[in-house]
Order: sequence, then structure tokens, then C-alpha cells
Amino acid sequence: MSTTYLSTQTAEDFNKARNKALFNEIQHFLNLDETKLISLSDLKKILKPKNEVYKGMQTIPINLIVGSEGRYNDFDNHFFPKNNFLKERWQNVDKAHLQDIILPPIQVYELGGLYFVRDGNHRVSVAKMQGIEFIDAEIISLQSEIKLKPGSTISEMKKQVINYEKRVFYTETNFGDLTDYWCLDFTSPGSYDLIYNHILIHKYYINENQEKEIPEQEAIKSWFYNVYVPVIESIEKYNILKNFKGRTKSDLYVFVIQYWDELKKRFGNDYSLEDATLRFKKKYKKSIFKRIKNYFAKKKIKQSK
Repeated sequence: MSTTYLSTQTAEDFNKARNKALFNEIQHFLNLDETKLISLSDLKKILKPKNEVYKGMQTIPINLIVGSEGRYNDFDNHFFPKNNFLKERWQNVDKAHLQDIILPPIQVYELGGLYFVRDGNHRVSVAKMQGIEFIDAEIISLQSEIKLKPGSTISEMKKQVINYEKRVFYTETNFGDLTDYWCLDFTSPGSYDLIYNHILIHKYYINENQEKEIPEQEAIKSWFYNVYVPVIESIEKYNILKNFKGRTKSDLYVFVIQYWDELKKRFGNDYSLEDATLRFKKKYKKSIFKRIKNYFAKKKIKQSK
């Protein structure tokens, strides 16, 4: 192939890939988060992998590469380039592809059954543009029991993790059968571990006054009826949930109980749940008012310029 032909073809390929990224943004202009390439760091915060295992060289499906360790702002969720400054390097990789030059394997992390690029983002981008289905990769696996679905956004992956955690919690504790309550729902990963810790602490305090240690199932029921339900009833009584759009009653249980613990440390263990709930509501309303006030103040400044 002539140098002129290669330059023309790689420029055309890059422009096509760049246009695909632009079209992707137009299609999802109401929710641009759906076009973002997933950051490995963001996903690690959700899944919290336990350790790393070196898997060596393997051939992996391109469609299971869904994110990047460091270049997630440069490519969209289909690995099409979002910036023109990527052009020169992208074209050089594309040129090697057109000339059948074998490039080094990419380096990836595997997490939840999906892959995230450590090195080789441009090679993945060109491969996707050229319709290549498999690529050689050196793999480090980040160990997690959760398996994620390809094609999901980071928000959808977060929901998958929460649903998995709920299944595990309900299965291992028999919580639903013991309480006949199936609506212990959260919007943040890790909340079920927090709840289990609350139950263990509750069990500890109960056993302080018992000659014989109560079983875990009794502790679960006691925590539910004597701790969780009263807090939820207080939240409902003062209609606090309306100020927390997108949150659940169980989310509010965590917020209120943590705030109540802070107040008891400051004012003593006799500080009541009702007073804590009212104080929590007042504090939150105040912060909302401040946000609204700041919003209009900023708007006024912009209009005066």
C-alpha cells in the first residue's frame, strides 16, 4: 500500500469513528452518562475486589472490554474517540492494522467477568471500528463473586451489585422468612453489610444481660422490631423521605441511625429517637434552603454580567 493511500484511509477511518462518537452523544443527549466509558476506579469502589490474580496471555472477546483504567474520558462507551487530539496515535494503530503488522497484546484488568484496559486503548478503539471480534490480552483478574452484564452503564452495574448483595443477605440470614419483610432496599452498595453489623451489635448488647447467648435468628427479629421498625415509623411520621428523592426508607434508616448515634455521643444515651428524627429533618431542610438560596444568588450574578 502506498503512503498516500494509507494516510487517506486512516484519516477516513478516524473521522468515521469520531462521527460515531458524536452521533452516540446526540442520540443520548438527555442522559450523556449512558455514553461514558466506565472508569475502573469507579467500579472498584462499588465491587471492592479482594485481591489480584495474574491470568497471563489469553484471547478475549472485544465486546467484553467495557472500560479503562486511565483513558475513560477519551473514548465513549463503544471505544470510539471523543477527541481529535487522539487522531495521530489512532491513525498509526490503524495503519498497522491495514498493513497486517502484529502489535503487542493489550493489557487489561478483569473484574466481574468484564475487561478494563490498562494499556492499549487505541488498539481496542481501532479493533472495534474495524469489526474485529477478538484480541490478544495480558490479564490481571480482580477477584469478585459478582458477575456483571456487558453493555451496562455504571449506574446499572451499581444496581446489579446491590441486587446481588440483597440476595446474599436474605439467603444467608433468612431475613425475609423471619420478619416477613422483603423491602429492605438500598441505593448504595455495601449497605447490607452495614445492616448485618447493626444486627451483630444489637445481639451483643442483648447478650450482656442474658445468661445464655441468644441465637442469631432471635437477634435479627429483635433488631427488626425494636430498632429498624421504630426508626422507619419515625421517618414516616415526619415525612422525611420526601426530601430525599431517589432514596429508600432503608437508606433513611441508615442516615437517621448514624445521626442519632452522633447526638447520643454529644448529649448522652438518653437522647430520644423522636428528637433525633426532628433534628435530622430540621438540619436537612436548612441545607435545602441554603442550596436554593445559593442557586438564585448565582443566577442573579450571571444575569448582572
